[in-house]
Amino acid sequence: MSYIAPLADMQFVLQELAGLGSIQSLPGFEDASTDTVNAVLQEAARFHQEVVAPLNWAGDLEPAHCNDGVVTTTPGFVAAFKAFGAAGWQGVQHPQVFGGMGLPKLVATPCSEMLNAANLSFALCPLLTDGAIEAFMTAGTPEMQQRWVPNLISGQWTGTMNLTEPQAGSDLSMVRTRAEPQADGTYRLFGQKIYITFGEHDLAENIIHLVLARVVGAPEGVKGLSLFVVPKVLVNDDGSLGARNDVWCASVEHKLGIKASPTAVLLYGDGKCPVASPSGGVAAPGAIGWLVGEENRGLEAMFIMMNAARFAVGMQGVAVADRAYQKAVAYARDRVQSRAVEGSSGPITIIHHPDVRRMLMTMRALTEGARALGYVAAAAFDQAHADPDPVAAAEARTFYEFLVPIVKGFSTEISLEVTSLGVQVHGGMGFIEETGAAQYYRDARILTIYEGTTAIQANDLIGRKTARDGGRSALAILARVRATVAELKQSETLAAIATRLEQACDALEHAIVFIAGAAKSDPRAVYAGSVPYLMLSGVVLSGWQMGRAALAATHQLAAGEGDATFLRTKLGTVRFFADHILTRANGLAESVVEGAAGTLALEEANF
Repeated sequence: MSYIAPLADMQFVLQELAGLGSIQSLPGFEDASTDTVNAVLQEAARFHQEVVAPLNWAGDLEPAHCNDGVVTTTPGFVAAFKAFGAAGWQGVQHPQVFGGMGLPKLVATPCSEMLNAANLSFALCPLLTDGAIEAFMTAGTPEMQQRWVPNLISGQWTGTMNLTEPQAGSDLSMVRTRAEPQADGTYRLFGQKIYITFGEHDLAENIIHLVLARVVGAPEGVKGLSLFVVPKVLVNDDGSLGARNDVWCASVEHKLGIKASPTAVLLYGDGKCPVASPSGGVAAPGAIGWLVGEENRGLEAMFIMMNAARFAVGMQGVAVADRAYQKAVAYARDRVQSRAVEGSSGPITIIHHPDVRRMLMTMRALTEGARALGYVAAAAFDQAHADPDPVAAAEARTFYEFLVPIVKGFSTEISLEVTSLGVQVHGGMGFIEETGAAQYYRDARILTIYEGTTAIQANDLIGRKTARDGGRSALAILARVRATVAELKQSETLAAIATRLEQACDALEHAIVFIAGAAKSDPRAVYAGSVPYLMLSGVVLSGWQMGRAALAATHQLAAGEGDATFLRTKLGTVRFFADHILTRANGLAESVVEGAAGTLALEEANF
């Protein structure tokens, strides 16, 4: 079975939960009419189902490989990427003036979900390119934007993000790649970068690397880092391609999953491709680069890419979870095994067994809850950037920034649970590679690691987003959740959901108050519960969106609107979420508030 985009749920979430109508009324989004949005989603579904999804299994069997610095991608990737660029999919949310569609992030998000569900490895190239475009649009000069952005949007070029080095993983203060200033205003870069996604490939004619490096003489630590744009091939003043830059792919990693995505080791200034300065002279070692923004403020600019990537990786979690769910349902409908627990004349398809239903419902509920939370966050991003009311824009920005580590951390963590359940539904056949269920499990495993591990997201959520303002932002969001609880209580049929959501709110408030009160006096105790706090926040806030979905579905059914089958299915899914997912909240809150004693009980020697 291949991928079928869940358009009905996507459109329901866009309209009923994320408030597409409100986003359409913001300045700059006048072209995002409902007809246009629906047409874009329909065409995105067709493209990714027909062009990208069929390459997913092939990429796992025949990964990208490197030979003497040249990376060859999976057969079919080059043609698919050319079609992707030609169709305009790289530019959905980017400015029309540079060749994009200029649509809201809220519309780009389901398009991105479809792409990632169709083929997670293939999707990583556009994901990093999106981040590069955002970095140029935010931190680049107008000249830089004009020079680099149009070809990134068209798909002629792609972008990368170069942070990690062998000695500098999450701790970027250890970055040692150096940049030597040149008389013509350029820099020559020397160093090694690792884990560079699509750092070398054959999909496009040029690769635009955004590289963190330290200018000679810069201060130690992160305050001495600068950001440089370093193209694989230099670009002449007339826009044509010039000499090959001194950037060399030493190897690509052999990975557990996302095998078709080349994860490159890049050597800068190793002398493999000596190059002359753009102003002339003799070819010499050192990759030519241009400063983006100001010296020693590179991390600020790079964080634009990192934040965009963190949100995008969260949506990757939703995407691979949905793909695994679809495959598990198809298998459960076909696989005949055992008699019914209440008795039957013969073996039945396994979808009738109660525990298989439990697994499928867990997969479905977690995926739909995470999707809804991600789309709501995307809408907040659009409002933060386009709302003419500065107060409303600031509130939306605070809301979005609070949600980003949750979207990234929670959505990727649940993708592991969902894809693991997908293997379990298949039974022994799930452990056999030929069925394909294991690929989703292996592909999902990286999502909780890259662009900041779950612990890094959780530390951000606790330190910057909760403790810094004494819990005020967190409690303000919780007040909105309680307003939904009050609405749910007004409906007899939704009373059980209201009860579960209210109990979950109480649990989250208990954790927030503890964090706000103990962050300074006992930081180790607070941070010992950081990941449980992130997961608690994800459970409650995705449960909030599911509660809102139940209200919307109930109102539509009462008014005789919408697809009754879809709406009743949504209500059933929300009820399962309330009874099986929201009930996790109390245990997670106890781990946050009381769990440090056990977490920190052993001395180092006892491990």
